[in-house]
Amino acid sequence: MSDTSSAAAKSLPPAHPFDDDKLKEECGVFGVIGLAEAANFVALGLHALQHRGQEAGGIVCHDPEHGFNSARRFGYVRDNFTKTSVMETLPGPLAIGHVRYSTAGSKGAVIRDVQPFFGEFSMGGAAIAHNGNITNADALRKELIERGSIFQSSSDSECIIHLMARSLQRNIPERMEDALRRVEGAFSVVAMTRTKLMGVRDPHGVRPLVLGRLGDGWVLSSESCALDIIGAELVREIEPGEMVVISDGKVESSFPFRPRPSKFCIFEHVYFSRPDSIIGGKSVYETRRQIGVELARENPVDADMVCPVPDSGTPAAIGYSQESGIPYAMGIIRNQYMGRTFIEPTEQIRDMGVRLKLNVNRALIKGKRVILVDDSVVRGTTTRKIKDMFLDAGAAEVHFRIASPPTAWPCFYGVDTPEREKLLAATMSEDEMCEHLKVDSLKFISLDGLYRAVGEATGRKKDCPQYCDACFSGEYPVTPSDQVEKGFELKAAE
Repeated sequence: MSDTSSAAAKSLPPAHPFDDDKLKEECGVFGVIGLAEAANFVALGLHALQHRGQEAGGIVCHDPEHGFNSARRFGYVRDNFTKTSVMETLPGPLAIGHVRYSTAGSKGAVIRDVQPFFGEFSMGGAAIAHNGNITNADALRKELIERGSIFQSSSDSECIIHLMARSLQRNIPERMEDALRRVEGAFSVVAMTRTKLMGVRDPHGVRPLVLGRLGDGWVLSSESCALDIIGAELVREIEPGEMVVISDGKVESSFPFRPRPSKFCIFEHVYFSRPDSIIGGKSVYETRRQIGVELARENPVDADMVCPVPDSGTPAAIGYSQESGIPYAMGIIRNQYMGRTFIEPTEQIRDMGVRLKLNVNRALIKGKRVILVDDSVVRGTTTRKIKDMFLDAGAAEVHFRIASPPTAWPCFYGVDTPEREKLLAATMSEDEMCEHLKVDSLKFISLDGLYRAVGEATGRKKDCPQYCDACFSGEYPVTPSDQVEKGFELKAAE
């Protein structure tokens, strides 16, 4: 396979050096079959999925004349995969791609960790791109190395390729099935051979994956918003535990895993997915607006205006305003041009905190009682800085309303979460957090309220929750065995 990767293993600054108080998106995957110059469509799709990973991206394609080719780069899709010199090296009607924010393996910039991963088997080559996290990767990796496998990356996803290589099944789709039966955790995988595009979701369906169609071609994507950018039609979501194999214009579906209860990540509704995506047949924007409605019903407060913490708090702030009758206002203006290369974040610049990215609309908020709506509180560092900015600008009161329950547990299914002791809600009650942040009030939506907002009228089922909400509840649908082995303590049974 020809590989036009950039070989420099250098250290890059984080994509948002002043926004370290958010859970970092996992990854995004995209695949196309049956369209001329498929890699161009993949590049557009990855651009639409950039919010899911800004560290690096890669594309693998296949052309009958040129075979497999790939390109992997650090940084944004727009800076790498819009260049003719790169895209000309990626011919053919079949391609897959991946955007990455590292959640397992090396946190440094190492090109060998950039997906898709490729393997050459006796029946031909195959490439895979994985969104999620394998919770038994350490044990699998140790076993595979002891049996002679030579790993090229620090990524948990590479285990899938090695398991496929050791499978005795007769073709690549069957080998992938065989490999994924050994895998625990969360996975939405887009893969390809010389003639086939494949998509698989884990039995719980923790991470998203959708199927689209464009003319005679088919598309797999982490989110429906990436179908829109290429003009593709959303056909349906890939079901939990489903595997689709697309070739010769046909989609074959199977369910090779033992059925499990659906546990889609509820934080996709809150933050990860783009608001213009569709999840479960429902607009993500409308769900977030409804979260604001529930938040206003549960936690009213007298105030003069409702302001979002942009951009993720905007739909919930609109819902809060509509339900409460308190006017909505743009109390914070976001600098849209705060990019990776703006300035090296020296200590002096870091002290400015979020002011480089967000600025308070002083004339609007002076003397006003303000409700600030944000999607989450992780460490609390950004919340304190924003509160200080409002008080410095003359706000009379600052009330925070949070569009998710307290984040008290780390995620092990493909989200980069701080260690539990660094999560504010893991060590403090709501009242203690309010005092620590020195705000006039701080209230979170309840877990039942969040479930009602996403369409579960009766709230959360205690015996079998309808979603994965482990970051709020500490109830993990798949035991994070690698982390337990390292000493992580699960929540005690009630």
